[in-house]
Amino acid sequence: MMTNISNKGFVLIVDDNPTNLSVLSEALGSEGLRFRVAVDGESAIAQVERNQPDLILLDVQMPGINGFETCRRLKANPVTQHIPIIFTTALADIDSKTKGFSLGAVDYIPKPFAQEEVIARVRVHLRLKLLNESLEQQVSDRTIALQETQVQLVQQEKLSTLGELIAGIAHEMNNPISFITNNIPPLKEYIAGVTELLRLYEQEYPNPTAKITTFIEDLDLNFLLQDLTKILSSFQLGSERIQLLSTSLRTFSRSDSDTKLFVDLHLGLDSTLMILQHRLKGNGDRPRIEVSKSYGKLPKVNCYIGQMNQVFMNILANAIDALDEAITQGKMSNQIPQIKIATEINSQQMVVIKIGDNGIGVPERLKQRLFEPLFTTKPIGKGTGLGLSIAYQIVVKKHNGTLEVSSQPGIGTEFTIAIPTY
Repeated sequence: MMTNISNKGFVLIVDDNPTNLSVLSEALGSEGLRFRVAVDGESAIAQVERNQPDLILLDVQMPGINGFETCRRLKANPVTQHIPIIFTTALADIDSKTKGFSLGAVDYIPKPFAQEEVIARVRVHLRLKLLNESLEQQVSDRTIALQETQVQLVQQEKLSTLGELIAGIAHEMNNPISFITNNIPPLKEYIAGVTELLRLYEQEYPNPTAKITTFIEDLDLNFLLQDLTKILSSFQLGSERIQLLSTSLRTFSRSDSDTKLFVDLHLGLDSTLMILQHRLKGNGDRPRIEVSKSYGKLPKVNCYIGQMNQVFMNILANAIDALDEAITQGKMSNQIPQIKIATEINSQQMVVIKIGDNGIGVPERLKQRLFEPLFTTKPIGKGTGLGLSIAYQIVVKKHNGTLEVSSQPGIGTEFTIAIPTY
């Protein structure tokens, strides 16, 4: 049965070209869809803030602020960030598309418009929005089997979108990173050469004029030359860190959704930890979360690495949330927040990954429900209840493995993943 999308809300068309507005209006009107029009980014933002549409068709090239900037502002506003945006553009290059997706767009419609394509894409994204909004109500009325199907769909969409976004960011980072790292070695040579030249001048002309002597003293030349070396070392260290992050992003975003590959799961764990570094760091509310790794000698495992990375991300993010909550509730006293990761091969020749924390733990009555779709122990607005159910689907259904949890309130929680190597 088709979802009725013509009786709720409206589509906002943003374009400064009357011909484009006419074509899009005719396409939407022919399907009985309600729509409104804005001719530039500023008026579009004003309209959206007054009356939120269900979907925005946004032209990229407009006077004033362009479509990319309009999208950025809408996604930066918590009130409007959830509205799906489809870019309409004649720009077909990969960089433009990547930029659009990285800003949060859900799709592209190329110009010149084909009416059938406009209608098809608009219908798909309006239907997806309605399905997302009504997911909780639907689940309460459907069977567990249907719940699992819905979770799989969400999982595939989430992995695909996340993979595209992260791959786009990593791609955008490559050129500036390469520029910096490739120019540091010659810059070091140039500075060393200039420093040596100054030393030679000092030896050959030990009695400079008063003007030069004053300038050298004001400049504090010796300190400057020493500090230049330190600054360059800092640049090199920083660029190496960014390169490592870029590599981690590329490793994490490998979806490989249709093909299993033999991979080193330790690389997946490490790349996920690198992405989560900002959440592990200390802040004013809590000390840094310590991560201890006890990696065994593992063979390469035949798996969907992008999906396994999603499992690691969901479980590690949950562990961080549990530690944050324990500290907020004052339940850790003088304990240091910790996450422990251990890997090994068990007697059944399965790879075992254990991820544990010393957070608040989960009561026994709730522990058995952790893998249920839409079940969450977090406050409203803090969790979707899909993270662990998605992890369960990936480990158990996709990899013929097991995902178990052990927990004691006030002591901590440990998740154990076991998957075959073949």
